[in-house]
Amino acid sequence: MQATVKLYSLSYSEMRAYMWAAIFIVGNIALPQLCHLIPQGGLIWLPIYFFTLIAAYKYGWRVGLLTAVLSPVVNNLLFGMPPAAVLPSILIKSTLLALIAAYVAHRTGRVSILLLLAVVLGYQVLGCGIESLMHGSIYAGLQDFRLGVPGMLLQVIGGYLVLRYLLKS
Repeated sequence: MQATVKLYSLSYSEMRAYMWAAIFIVGNIALPQLCHLIPQGGLIWLPIYFFTLIAAYKYGWRVGLLTAVLSPVVNNLLFGMPPAAVLPSILIKSTLLALIAAYVAHRTGRVSILLLLAVVLGYQVLGCGIESLMHGSIYAGLQDFRLGVPGMLLQVIGGYLVLRYLLKS
């Protein structure tokens, strides 16, 4: 299923960009708190990326980047999660997600399960490679593929459903 999406590319000079980014950042703070109630919930559900995908796909790379960078940093400052040691990896993956999602949305003007799957696999594969180089271990880079498949599916299916809902509003 594909749907045409009314996409925006908000600029940093527009107050709406900061409003939407703030809404998505709050989502990226609340969802991880819920997931962390489950043992290893953050590693399994990858909640810090969910609203970044929505933000970038629907509102463009600027809102996506604000969400991608500020969500993990604010979460770390408020709750110590993600731990500072993994913050660089998460920031890299979040940034990749925002850029890839915004690019795919801009290029296609559509939302579909397959497009979102391509976005999620794109940022995960690139992020895995960078993380492996950073840590000198392919095992470290593959952590999201070892544990986070449910979270990737949540991003694809949940992201599709949220984006479809946003189409109607």
